Amino acid sequence: MTPLRCRLNLVTNFADLTSPQVAAIREGARVPVLLLPVGAIEPHGPHAPLGTDPLISQGMCARAAARLADDPAVRVLVLPALPYGVTKFAAGFAGGVHIGAETLHALVVDVCAALIEQGLPRVVIVNNHFEPAHVATLRRVVETVEALHGKKIGYLDLVRRRNAQRLTAEFQAGECHAGRYETSLVLADRPELVDAESMCALPYLPVDMPAAMREGRDDFQAMGMHQAYCGAPAEATPDEGEATFEILTDMLVETIREYA
Repeated sequence: MTPLRCRLNLVTNFADLTSPQVAAIREGARVPVLLLPVGAIEPHGPHAPLGTDPLISQGMCARAAARLADDPAVRVLVLPALPYGVTKFAAGFAGGVHIGAETLHALVVDVCAALIEQGLPRVVIVNNHFEPAHVATLRRVVETVEALHGKKIGYLDLVRRRNAQRLTAEFQAGECHAGRYETSLVLADRPELVDAESMCALPYLPVDMPAAMREGRDDFQAMGMHQAYCGAPAEATPDEGEATFEILTDMLVETIREYA
């Protein structure tokens, strides 16, 4: 077992604990911070799994929790992932599971409220699905929780310029859906879920998704993503995925420390 895998085995999953264990953590000297991995179930080309987005979110959370496992100030717990999101762009492809923005908003607000009400107010949303309506909904969740409960929850917003500029060139170019960026991350964590033969056969497809959205193209087909991918998935490697996970983990740890 690699050193990384040994560290990840130290991660505390919230749902694996007993009620008395959670109560003890709540009253302990270390500040409990709960990470909520979020994503969407949607097509990621002919090569990557439908669950790519929540898989990446969970990978970030696990690494951040492992890195802070011995930290004297904070105790990081990983909540069960929320795999469903707003994913209208995937219409026309098999496998997409869309939920409405109000459904997502209500669910995440209620989860945060349930934790706040029992004395666990420090929740950080960790999202890797970047459809604009989905991102806007999560930003609104932060506002709603603060308005209703007087608590500001955390949200690592990766599409904000200050965060995006720390990531890969493909991510910054806005052509990373199921491309080199996302596929590398899946290869780093769950390589068995990637169809390597299909991946290697896919040509580079330059699509500036943010620009296409501004032009009013509101689904993958309209953007020219006829196989539900863009970018260069054939160039993906597990080494790039691990390097990107390190950067993502750095950002998440920074968010946890600012928030705690």
